[in-house]
Amino acid sequence: MTKRVAEIRSYILKNVSKHPADIVNVTASQFHITRQAAARHVRQLVNNGTLTANGKTKARKYELKKLVDEIFHLDVTQGFEEDVIWRQNVLPLMTNLPKNVLDICQYGVTEILNNVLAHSEAAKAWVKIERDAALVTIQIYDYGVGIFNKIQRAFNLHDPRHALLELTKGKLTSEQAHHTGEGIFFTSRMFDEFSILSGNLFFDRVNKQDDDWLIEVEERNQSEGTLVTMKIHTQARQTTLEIFTRATSGELGHDFSRTHVPVKLARYDTEQLVSRSQARRILARFDQFKEVLLDFQGIAEIGPAFADEIFRVYQNEHPEIHILAIGALPQVQQMIDRTKQAIEV
Repeated sequence: MTKRVAEIRSYILKNVSKHPADIVNVTASQFHITRQAAARHVRQLVNNGTLTANGKTKARKYELKKLVDEIFHLDVTQGFEEDVIWRQNVLPLMTNLPKNVLDICQYGVTEILNNVLAHSEAAKAWVKIERDAALVTIQIYDYGVGIFNKIQRAFNLHDPRHALLELTKGKLTSEQAHHTGEGIFFTSRMFDEFSILSGNLFFDRVNKQDDDWLIEVEERNQSEGTLVTMKIHTQARQTTLEIFTRATSGELGHDFSRTHVPVKLARYDTEQLVSRSQARRILARFDQFKEVLLDFQGIAEIGPAFADEIFRVYQNEHPEIHILAIGALPQVQQMIDRTKQAIEV
């Protein structure tokens, strides 16, 4: 198979879920080939069992064929070793994956299972593995107290949303003698998509191009426990070492000194970020890091007191911490710049 053919078929596999009825036309347009040529590539993927076709010619729809769809249950009260679960139950379902993808799956499964054992207070849990030619989906559910409720209770926080804000910063654990608080932080950044559904709070982090992230938080119905969903494309390029390195201060550093914080988690409903107390909620535990990326994606405006608390008051008190605003709209960046200029004056 030539490189050109591989690129075309990889594109089809990545995009057929979004374009089940017109993947042939979309592919032809993307690669500037004839519709007939694109159709031949799609037909070959059907013939080798990668895609399935349903419907007659004009109404035909294509979808990825499910290669793995397995679920197994765990009795948490009896205890288990997460590496054994990986090796005996999950690894046999992960054949023919690139090493970097396999390593990320291993890290995610063992870290989340360790959290189930150490923190969930659950009696039962289950693990579900789904695979097709383009995507690996891993889901781990426990019938416990709920991750956000557990963090809120352990750190005496305002509510589960405040617990989520702290969780995204990293270095958060209710058992410091046994855990570093790095597991979910790294796992959420290794996978192409990482989500947590617990209580009525749903957090979704999607990897985009150029080292950017789309982060969504919404209300959903989930009465108990915690559902963690991890997705990674079979052709993903990132590695565990790459993600570890990004969070450290140097190529050989391992001090976990860099964090990425979505500012939108400090906002409730339609309220604006205008107060110093909101800013202090974001700033909590920043002294554990050397560099903080404050992500203003989704924030239309901020108030002068909010900006002043972060970029003047806190920065003056902690000059050793580098706080970098990213994803800010022009009007938000203008408020930040004005605050920084006041410092210089």
